Amino acid sequence: MNNTFHYTSPLGGITLSSDSETLTGLWFDGQKYFPHKLISESTEAELPIFTETVKWLDIYFSGKEPGFTPPISLHTTPFRKAVYDILLTIPYGQTMTYGEIANIIANQQGAEHMSAQAVGSAVGHNPVSIIIPCHRVVGADGSLTGYAGGLDKKTALLKLEKYEI
Repeated sequence: MNNTFHYTSPLGGITLSSDSETLTGLWFDGQKYFPHKLISESTEAELPIFTETVKWLDIYFSGKEPGFTPPISLHTTPFRKAVYDILLTIPYGQTMTYGEIANIIANQQGAEHMSAQAVGSAVGHNPVSIIIPCHRVVGADGSLTGYAGGLDKKTALLKLEKYEI
């Protein structure tokens, strides 16, 4: 059973999804890769996981680092999970490049090289935006590239974290 909850953020509507125990999704409404079918087949509910996630979002949008992460379950490939685990290590207010993430994955897998483009695809399909901070990933030259929620939102999130753009 999949459940949803709607949150109104300073940057627009956000849809949360849960398996009743853990957070399984967080998307800006209408963003690229928004799971319309999943959402249409879900039931709106008020659950403890949504209460905890709303608390996290309220702290975050107040300009502070929340200091905790709600329980998350990801139903994805091992490669994408490895990328998301790295995203969770990027400190609040800092960034990492797609290439740096690719190098970490290559080292973890004992490979000489990993495609930054493959990392970019995984980052773009992140099902738990903001909490798994895909907005903190930048191009090799530090430029703001790609964000499924839109570059305007990526810019706003980084500014909220006081990152110098």
